[in-house]
Amino acid sequence: MVDAREYHKRTNHSPESIRSDRFSLNFSNKPRPYKVYETLSQRSLPGSARSPDEPALSAITTSTDTPRHSAPSSLDAQAVHTLCHYATGITKELERQGQRMRFRAASCTGKLYHVDLYAVTGDIDGLVPGVYHFDPDTESFDVLREGDYRGVLARATGNHAAVADAPVTFVATSEWWRNAWKYRERTYRHAFWDSGTVLANLLAVAHGSGHRASVVTGFADHMIARLLGVDPEDEAPLELVPVGSGDPAPDPLSVTSIEPKERPLSRNPVEYPLVADAWEQSTLADGEAVQAWREDFQDASKQEFGRHDVGDGELISLDPVDAETASSRPVWSTIERRGSLREYSHDSISSRQFATILDRALRGMPADCFGGERIDGLVDCYCLIHAVEDIPTGAYQYHPNAQTLERLGDIDRRTAGHLALDQPVVGDAAVNVYLMADIDAIVEAAGNRGYRVAQLEGGIGLGRLYLATYAHRTLGGRGFTFYDDLVTDYFSPRAANQTPMTLFAFGKSAQ
Repeated sequence: MVDAREYHKRTNHSPESIRSDRFSLNFSNKPRPYKVYETLSQRSLPGSARSPDEPALSAITTSTDTPRHSAPSSLDAQAVHTLCHYATGITKELERQGQRMRFRAASCTGKLYHVDLYAVTGDIDGLVPGVYHFDPDTESFDVLREGDYRGVLARATGNHAAVADAPVTFVATSEWWRNAWKYRERTYRHAFWDSGTVLANLLAVAHGSGHRASVVTGFADHMIARLLGVDPEDEAPLELVPVGSGDPAPDPLSVTSIEPKERPLSRNPVEYPLVADAWEQSTLADGEAVQAWREDFQDASKQEFGRHDVGDGELISLDPVDAETASSRPVWSTIERRGSLREYSHDSISSRQFATILDRALRGMPADCFGGERIDGLVDCYCLIHAVEDIPTGAYQYHPNAQTLERLGDIDRRTAGHLALDQPVVGDAAVNVYLMADIDAIVEAAGNRGYRVAQLEGGIGLGRLYLATYAHRTLGGRGFTFYDDLVTDYFSPRAANQTPMTLFAFGKSAQ
């Protein structure tokens, strides 16, 4: 049995651990990147996905309330399909080396796509109440249960208002083996990174379409797993996202056990018990435990989470563009444009582009544990700047509320690449953004589940950095991994108590 602090320590990367690792990938045992139910019926929803026209830079900054500049649209079957398509669906196919490659809407570590979406719905126009699994391979919905089970979700979340009032709530899960094939025990981290990029898209499309949407991190885990018919040893629920409002959930239905038969992901799946154990140690038993955890979390102050205010370093004021002059690229085309930039030029980007990307992407996540609004969360933002006009090269902390950079020290491109698991391409980018958190303080204040929130906040930040970057015509970016302790050491003494959650590098393409 391992707590989050021990798990994190045991899955840290270091130059020594990478050099001594003799693991190699077994491509004959590579898992399929989507699940296949062998006996469930499927339901195809009418019409293609809608294309919300709200600009991406606006959609990713919207709070849980209905956007001011978008009239609410009806939440029907097509809307449910649209949300799933732009969160986990296939948005493009390319031919590379004679093979057709399918790319999903959200980035995923190793393109292994281990995060699935389920929809628990009431009576929606074009879709009868039920529990559905979205199949990205066919863009149809597997029918797990018929009936209105939204009351079960309300009970599991301690009667959280957003869940109890939503016509549909999505559940994100991770099927561990689909990621652990390559990343082994580190998969528990990746579950929140990768569900974070999925949720960043889901929230943006929901808000861009005029719907209320937020993230629910507190729920009775095994109650949700039972509802979905998943075994947490293999696949576990991570987050809930209620979308829409004004449709109260009925009293909870009885939930009988189901074990829908699935086609094996590969011929010989390998178990990594540390992953499921880390998840289990962060579970909550019932709605009362959820309410208590949520209240304790909200009572904790910023200082208890180990974040840092402005210090005595040199300050540089930033000037992001306003809504009227920002890029108007719609959220749907931004998601379809998104890629993973492989080669960066050393060309500088403008300081206003840099400021706008950080401003739009890093405003906090609307989550139940923060009271449902976008407020200061658990992570601090640190930047390694290599090529931004009017900003000297160096290491900085970004203070979003003050719209300032605080200089912490120097940096060079070679060192930046070394910190990022010796990947020189990271040093070629214009900017490296690290989201960092104090794991010891968070677990002390909010338990093992607080670790989930910190990793998820890093993942949603990563997803929004993708969207904010690809909303600009000339820019691209990509997420990377890193040597955990070396990053901490580099940003010390400021970040001596913090460890990196995620890393995103962006700039101009070399092509």
